[in-house]
Amino acid sequence: MPTLLQRRELLKGLLATGLVGASAETKAVSEPAADAAPFSVHIFSKHLHFLDYTELAAVASDLGFEGVDLTVRPDGHVEPARVRDDLPNVVAALKKKNLSASMITTAVTKADDAVGRAVLETASKQGVRYYRTGWLAYPNHQPIPTILKQYRQQLGDLARLNQQLNLAGAYQNHAGTNFGSATWDLATVLQDINNPGLGCQYDIRHATVEGGTSWSTGLRMIHPHIKFIAIKDVIWEKNGGKWKAVSVPLGQGMVDFPAYFALLKQLNVRVPISLHLEYPLGGADQGRRDLTIPRDKVYQAMQTDLQTLRGMLKKAGLV
Repeated sequence: MPTLLQRRELLKGLLATGLVGASAETKAVSEPAADAAPFSVHIFSKHLHFLDYTELAAVASDLGFEGVDLTVRPDGHVEPARVRDDLPNVVAALKKKNLSASMITTAVTKADDAVGRAVLETASKQGVRYYRTGWLAYPNHQPIPTILKQYRQQLGDLARLNQQLNLAGAYQNHAGTNFGSATWDLATVLQDINNPGLGCQYDIRHATVEGGTSWSTGLRMIHPHIKFIAIKDVIWEKNGGKWKAVSVPLGQGMVDFPAYFALLKQLNVRVPISLHLEYPLGGADQGRRDLTIPRDKVYQAMQTDLQTLRGMLKKAGLV
């Protein structure tokens, strides 16, 4: 692992190339933010699993992020079984670097799971306000309406627990065949539950894959339930005779970010952002701890996407 001096020399090099703004290198340590501000950018810690939590905090701060979307799930930065011992230490390290620690990603899908409840109770005590849930499948042997009824009850129970803990859970609309992939099913269930304790982590990359040019209709329906958003880009690529959705750096894919941010502005959706880098990055894109590329390549990619995103937000009049 690079020493603190080596890492700071790397960041100085990025500063000289213009990839890192001066505020990232000279960021002052002050009282931590109490919550995640609208359109503040939080790096998804999955892509920094090769760092321990103190280095995670230092790198996220030096690169200029406002916060960290921390993985508190199996093989994450915090293992759920150790959440009561480890999460307070990670949150303290983030706050020491003046980073928001109000957002985590979990595998929680129900209220009556002991480990999941420990994650939520500990998160609440540490000042976390938003968390992404785990995903739910559509079993092949059951009719869709029956499954939706079951999930309405299950997620309703979770929403009530979240409300008691002053948390807002958020289910991600992830491309595929799971519940929520189409956005409409998730929006309908959330509307029926009608509880601020549960909403959506809206992902425009996955919405574009599933919705093509109709993603805006789904967004208009689900927007009252959006708690925070995930940002990434994608293209369709043909490989071996089959088409596949492939993630790419921001601005290089088919996501219509100008239209997306314009619609968010029109709908008055003002929420925090979790920045994801799912394109090939030597394993960092998959959350691996042993990389096949130098770490500075990962940091450069993060900084480039961060600056691209901030440029898009500024152009859209959102910051």
